[in-house]
Amino acid sequence: MIAMKIGFVGTGVMGTGIINNLLKAHYEVTVFNRTKAHADQVLANGAHWADSAQAVAAATDVTFTMVGFPADVEATYYGDHGIFAGASAGQIVIDMTTSTPSLAQKIAQTATAHDIQALDAPVSGGDVGATNGTLTMMIGGDEATVTQLTPIFKTMANAINYFGAAGMGQHAKMANQIMIAGTMTGLTEMLVYAKAAGLDLQQTITTISGGAGANWSMSNYGPRILAGDYTPGFFIKHFVKDLRIALAEADKLNIDLPATQEAKRLYQVLVDNGHGDLGTQGLITSYTGW
Repeated sequence: MIAMKIGFVGTGVMGTGIINNLLKAHYEVTVFNRTKAHADQVLANGAHWADSAQAVAAATDVTFTMVGFPADVEATYYGDHGIFAGASAGQIVIDMTTSTPSLAQKIAQTATAHDIQALDAPVSGGDVGATNGTLTMMIGGDEATVTQLTPIFKTMANAINYFGAAGMGQHAKMANQIMIAGTMTGLTEMLVYAKAAGLDLQQTITTISGGAGANWSMSNYGPRILAGDYTPGFFIKHFVKDLRIALAEADKLNIDLPATQEAKRLYQVLVDNGHGDLGTQGLITSYTGW
């Protein structure tokens, strides 16, 4: 048994896959989620339950968080029963939520004041990557801490990328989401065009996957679209949140990202129409014929 005790706050689609891989690697994992029923799978697989984020931090050496929105992150760390209420000197906290660089910096400053190490470590790879332990991590914070935790990170990711000081992991994730905005709109409109033209859709995906148009979104979400499967590997409502953050950061950098703005608009329409809980591949349902 590996001695380091791990805490995890957030047992959603992504968190569940990550926790299961930690358990398979024989780490002792204590979890908390606002809705306990969503933790049933990891509890059945051997995780321990705690009644709050505070209790998770108090019982573990390293605490991961992966929640929905920046406001959820702030509440998880700074609430009356949050992580900073339970963590003590020498511990490590890692936020894997896609959040704002400024909040990552705030968490790091608070942590440093209490002799705690904090990393921002958002990931890419969706539910498939979380389940298979093949995520890509983008990390900001203390580099020595990243090195220390690399054995743990290897249970969940096959690409561990360090970008610099606190907040830089979140900036890297924004670059990633800007790229995905383009591949998802491209995938959607490619299929809409191919269907209207009478092409065999599976053959079209296979053909494009062998050329310069190949991309992760098409390989992973194209088959789901053809199967009519819009269950979330990543929620539309969370993608809209990510694009909102990316565009806000772009404003701070005095740059204009019109293509990303249009992708955000298209996804926002789906959220406004009550479809925010679909997976990002659900964008295609807003086009005629789907």
